[in-house]
Amino acid sequence: MTADERIAQLRDEINFHLYRYHVLDAPVISDAEYDALYRELLDLEAAYPDLVVPDSPTQRAGAEPLDAFEKVTHPAPILSLANAFNVDDLRAWRTRIGRLLPDPEMRLDYTVEPKLDGLSIVLTYRDGRFTQGATRGNGEVGEDVTQNLRTIRSLPQRIPVDPDSQLIPPPYLVVRGEVFFPLDKFEAFNQSRMEAGAAAYMNPRNAASGSLRQLDSAITAARPLTLYIYDFIAWEGGSVPDKQWERLELLKAYGFPVSPESQYCPDLDCVAQAYDAFIEKRNQLNYEIDGMVVKINDKPLADGLGFVGKDPRGAIAMKFPAQEKTTKLLDVQVSVGRTGILAPAAVLEPVEIGGVIVRNATLHNYDEIARKDIRIGDTVIVKRAGDVIPYIIGPVVDVRDGSEQVVERPSHCPACGEPAVQIEGEVAIYCDNPACPEQLVRRVEYFVSRGAMDIDNFGSQTGSLLIEQGLIRDVADIYTLNRDDLLALEGFKDKKVDNLLAGIEASKQQSAERVLTALGIRFVGNVVAGLLLDALGSIDAIAAASQEELEVIEGIGPGTAVNVITWFANEKNRRVLEKLRAAGLQFAIEKAEMDAASQTLEGLTFVITGTLPTMSRDEAKALIEAHGGKVTGSVSKNTDYLLAGEKAGSKLAKAEALGISILDEAALMNLVLN
Repeated sequence: MTADERIAQLRDEINFHLYRYHVLDAPVISDAEYDALYRELLDLEAAYPDLVVPDSPTQRAGAEPLDAFEKVTHPAPILSLANAFNVDDLRAWRTRIGRLLPDPEMRLDYTVEPKLDGLSIVLTYRDGRFTQGATRGNGEVGEDVTQNLRTIRSLPQRIPVDPDSQLIPPPYLVVRGEVFFPLDKFEAFNQSRMEAGAAAYMNPRNAASGSLRQLDSAITAARPLTLYIYDFIAWEGGSVPDKQWERLELLKAYGFPVSPESQYCPDLDCVAQAYDAFIEKRNQLNYEIDGMVVKINDKPLADGLGFVGKDPRGAIAMKFPAQEKTTKLLDVQVSVGRTGILAPAAVLEPVEIGGVIVRNATLHNYDEIARKDIRIGDTVIVKRAGDVIPYIIGPVVDVRDGSEQVVERPSHCPACGEPAVQIEGEVAIYCDNPACPEQLVRRVEYFVSRGAMDIDNFGSQTGSLLIEQGLIRDVADIYTLNRDDLLALEGFKDKKVDNLLAGIEASKQQSAERVLTALGIRFVGNVVAGLLLDALGSIDAIAAASQEELEVIEGIGPGTAVNVITWFANEKNRRVLEKLRAAGLQFAIEKAEMDAASQTLEGLTFVITGTLPTMSRDEAKALIEAHGGKVTGSVSKNTDYLLAGEKAGSKLAKAEALGISILDEAALMNLVLN
């Protein structure tokens, strides 16, 4: 086999396995086998650079930054839809289109599809190869975002994806879909942005739009975008079925990701039932939807009905009841995080949104408050979607009466009174006082938590009391607590004290990875701690490393490296570290132990759902994969474990029905470490 033949074969195989993994969630080879194929392709393309093509799987990491987006004229109008807001509106739509049919009572069947709240995109394929992708724009002209779309792993670079498929795509094919930001990635992504001093995105739709419209596609590649395809726009030299349901099936057969929530309805009663079902499950989906799209299944018939303005008559969007409400902003409180960030939080007049009473909402940061001109006393629009923390969209300016107060940026820490600081180029405001009591409370809470040192019988109230009594001045003082001092505290009897001290003593056997995590260095959670220790072997070696040495470690970026260097350079932190060493904590891990640990989850398949106590879902996924396990997106008979946090939803019910083992975060850590 020649080099170009082998390269072509590898590309087809890798694209097929990406489709099995990212679209079907049903891989047929191991990660190690996939990595071997990918490395072989990388090596061959390096040896034969003239054979590298834009749609190679190796080119998904991003291309050279653009100066601007070029304009793209769509082959057909990319239209919006008229809205219905209830079943009565739906039936009125059916009555209206009935007047244009040969028989107003003729039987119609329909498809029902989720109305995705993302960014509409138009994809062009020539001879089965993805050649261009554009935003919807004004419906007639969009922006060329081809380079950015190539970085999305669920987008097929060639169709059909299955190399054994007998399907032959039209020489020219244009399809339409939606790019979106999965909800389980959104909160963690926003949190990492805020910790890095960048502005948070207001909602997943803005995150998707902002990510796809980056001039540097490497930025897009680093963000967990995905997409669903739901329609054919244009084709030449081939055929497309006349039925919308068959079109969706053909899209799936080509290898396009299609929403599994789409369904066929033989009549309008079925559509009405589907609407009720969508309302029930909308908050269990891993993406935002604001309604469902109803389409007449017979596409030639639907197209023949024409338009009302720019809205096609043959389809309608059924919008859901609003998850937005207006209420009063009573106050803006400032909380102090363990890293010193002074975060604003809205105190609201209680309001019911989507079946939940909302009293607080996130305001992200003070730049965002100023940009939206949100004031205390304002009537504000609050949105709640799924498990995402409620947030304020903005104020209702027209109802102001002049009594509203501008929200002032904090000039001092509310806990210790020290001046607040803002680092140039960051939006976050900090308390820079290491002795701040509120920071210490948060650091102690984090240090003893399950994801860190996991000290039994050491709750947040205990930590606050011990700090208040002067028994803890830094986290290392936990290991100098003595029985007599504890017994002198109100409510501390012999058994309680013995259990607390036993938990503290047992924690000395925790791994160096947990110790490094517990230090609370910005951006260094369980996963990053593991990466650092795998590379350098000990906390002392990490402390002695240069920024350049840290940045060459796979998975460690400049921001993390700077924070590690800064933390270990602080004299007070070094003193805490020496006290922890003197207390007998683990500072190093043997290479043999690391090799064994990396395989503890080998061959096991996990699904993650809900909100975990100390880890984001991304961190949990990385932890599992770092120890040889595999994480998929949906529960099936092939799932070994469901890692479940709060608000686990439908995946928990399905796992229980299939008899799959359920883990919490603590049980996962035990599985990893034992």
